[in-house]
Amino acid sequence: MVTAVGISKQWPVKFRLMWAALRTGYAIPRTFLPDVYSDDALICFNNDAFRDDPAFRRAYARGVQSIGGEDFYHWEWRFHIGLWAAISASKLDGDFVECGVSHGFLSSAIMQHLDWDRLGKCFYLLDTFGGMDPRFVTDAEEDEGALAKSQAALDFGIYANSVESVRKNFAEWKNVRIVAGTVPETLDQVESKSVAYLHIDMNCSPPEVAALRFFWPRLTPGAFVLLDDYGQRGRDQQRLGMDAVARELGVPICTLPTGQGLLMKPAV
Repeated sequence: MVTAVGISKQWPVKFRLMWAALRTGYAIPRTFLPDVYSDDALICFNNDAFRDDPAFRRAYARGVQSIGGEDFYHWEWRFHIGLWAAISASKLDGDFVECGVSHGFLSSAIMQHLDWDRLGKCFYLLDTFGGMDPRFVTDAEEDEGALAKSQAALDFGIYANSVESVRKNFAEWKNVRIVAGTVPETLDQVESKSVAYLHIDMNCSPPEVAALRFFWPRLTPGAFVLLDDYGQRGRDQQRLGMDAVARELGVPICTLPTGQGLLMKPAV
């Protein structure tokens, strides 16, 4: 079984070479322009001073711990957005929910940063911990290779394939509930009637749409909803699905250059 420990060392040689080429591609702009941010599908000339903040570094390090101590994600700016949304949501009434947890990179970092058990909130973490369920993959997504990509991510350890390893990652906190299974079938296991933070990252449109529809009535006014893949190229089905729900709800989705989408429950 592949675990989060030493994942990249277990990758096949071909995959390692492809990954090295990708990392080199990001490193080239930084070589000639040291102040530029170049990672995770984002090249940005603006200030990224948040990366030097000690509290941010500690939180990011906790996320890296969840994947075995080696940062093969390089998600700093995307992580920054997620951490900001969680910090803001922590000041609202309501629990936290993440649909699509994998190893728990972002969610465990959030809990470390917020001194989680002190808040009196519960963090619900929903995932199959076994990749995509084919029953909920659209024909268009299957044609685009979603199932094959999911299986490869499981094989290479990029996706968590063991709920036990994820439970171990979150063992230091009491106010957390890990729900293993497929969304939408597990949604009714979230007992909270008030949600301040919702992170959706299932790489597949039908369960993501189902999660947003399910939790919208439970969202606290001002609550934050973060869509991990909304603006990423090749994720058109997820974007279109969320756009349709957003139109029904009468709320706009903000597309972020990190590839995420962000929306808030109106305060009135």
